[in-house]
Amino acid sequence: MGLFRVSLQVGNPFTEQSETVEAMVDTGAVDSMMPASLLRRLGVAPLRMVRFRTASGERVEYEVGRAYFSAEGESCFANVAFGPEDTLLMGATTLGQLYMAVDPVNQRLVPVEGLLL
Repeated sequence: MGLFRVSLQVGNPFTEQSETVEAMVDTGAVDSMMPASLLRRLGVAPLRMVRFRTASGERVEYEVGRAYFSAEGESCFANVAFGPEDTLLMGATTLGQLYMAVDPVNQRLVPVEGLLL
């Protein structure tokens, strides 16, 4: 599936501070990742360090916190990794929390039903 970008609002879950960014949709990533400087500017607090494995197999550690996300009129709270300046990713967990899925043909997000199995 090709990668594409979406307009995504990211913010502090405890205040009204937020910014709209263009984030890459990455269904292969579990968590979302935003630049650490953006998250700190919004007052998002890191909660813990987490070890991640990258697509190339490298192991890295990043701080992780909880942020507010909004896209396509839906919103949620989800984990977010404090990443490098050039990395703005919306991962699969955030997509799921938004009850959205990827339409790869039209390169857009579409609403989906939740599953209780």
